[in-house]
Amino acid sequence: MMNYYDTFIRVAPDCPVSEAVVPTGRREEKSIPQIEYELLSENPYTFTQEELLFAVHLRRQGIGEAGPKTRRAALWEEFFGKPRACLRAAMLPKKYGWGLHFDGEGRIALVAVQSAEYKAFVQGKGVGTGLTAMRNKRA
Repeated sequence: MMNYYDTFIRVAPDCPVSEAVVPTGRREEKSIPQIEYELLSENPYTFTQEELLFAVHLRRQGIGEAGPKTRRAALWEEFFGKPRACLRAAMLPKKYGWGLHFDGEGRIALVAVQSAEYKAFVQGKGVGTGLTAMRNKRA
């Protein structure tokens, strides 16, 4: 399992924005950050990290989430059969200024870098573990 529990992921130290921004794309097809943002902003504290990564994969592949459970289980096994990067490497905290709060059940919510809630999480209030998103460039 690769989920985080009672954890807050701060934005990357070299994040290019001082206020959180909604990811945009240049193509007709939505980018991974756009899909992650949509899912998390519309459904706070609904997805675990694994569920979010899988939901993004299904959308990008054009596969509906509602389907036979056996097919979903097979797709899940296939997707997680390969190593996957955790959300510390995601563009939301690296480039777009969104912190990620994982509650005690591992469910994720977005937290804007300029918000009072973000500042409280950075100070360790209401969170067990604090991590920082991976840098965009090597130090």
